[in-house]
Amino acid sequence: MNIFFDTDYTWLGVDDTIRPGTETIFKQLVEDGHNIYVWSGIGIRWAEVRRHKLEKYVIDCFMKPLDNFIESLDHLGLPVKPDIVIDDYPEVPSAMVGIWIRPYFFYNASDNELERVYELICEYQTRKKSQ
Repeated sequence: MNIFFDTDYTWLGVDDTIRPGTETIFKQLVEDGHNIYVWSGIGIRWAEVRRHKLEKYVIDCFMKPLDNFIESLDHLGLPVKPDIVIDDYPEVPSAMVGIWIRPYFFYNASDNELERVYELICEYQTRKKSQ
């Protein structure tokens, strides 16, 4: 699946830390055969992906639509479409197939939101295969 992760407050905090488990979950998703893309409403975020050494997992970075999410995908000219989106802004996963994640602002060692996201992706993939 093509999995699109929002950046700010999804895996990147205000303090420029990455959410605990980000690299582990990205690595596991890639090993499971998924494609990871990063997008953001404020622009293409390769600098942040590289600074946190995640480029080995991320295929590409894109601009995220800020409204009319489904309709805007065609206007963005993305080479691939998201199968599932992960976002702290609930409107995005509500409009598409996606998972809302609790916003991440500052480092918190006990944050395990990405573990929950990984489990939900696995459940979604299992259900999708059985249809």
